[in-house]
Amino acid sequence: MAEKNNTKQMILDAAISMTSKIGLSALSIGKLATATCMSKSGLFAHFNSKQNLQIEVLKSAEAKFVETVVRPALAKPRGVARIRAIFENWLSWTNSVILPGGCPFVSLSMELTSQPGRLQNYLISSQTQWLNFLTGAAQIAIMEKQFRYDLDTKQFAYELFSIFLAYQHAKHLLQDPMAETRARTALDRLLDSVAL
Repeated sequence: MAEKNNTKQMILDAAISMTSKIGLSALSIGKLATATCMSKSGLFAHFNSKQNLQIEVLKSAEAKFVETVVRPALAKPRGVARIRAIFENWLSWTNSVILPGGCPFVSLSMELTSQPGRLQNYLISSQTQWLNFLTGAAQIAIMEKQFRYDLDTKQFAYELFSIFLAYQHAKHLLQDPMAETRARTALDRLLDSVAL
């Protein structure tokens, strides 16, 4: 059973890497079988359908995101230090060698925008939870007396997310060597604008 789970995780890791570059629609059992040196039938047996594979890819990517971005940040002090850690971890996530196309959730948000159904619903739920988490981080900074008490925390989350989206675009599409500097400058300005 452990070997089967290890094989499945190896398949999902390869699928996440491919998805960050080519998207879910282009991810096929055949391409994945080639990338993992498995037979199509052997790979198919783990998922039973392309849509099941796609959902498992989303779930596995989300779990990796939590482990890479969220958990380490939660170990930091509440407030601004934690928000900065979230942001730095988020940049590290999108720059990971296992994500050659950057954050898969960004590319999938474009890909699935006009494709209602199970995949879109899962992504909407996942991204809504992430925005709520960012909103909560701002609320904690208010409680810690580091942000203004009248701050619109949802607006803060929106702007923080916007900085990351601009970074993803500049780094991975435009290959702007100043992308990280600009993203950190934008974060500093946002934090300064909401400080108590």
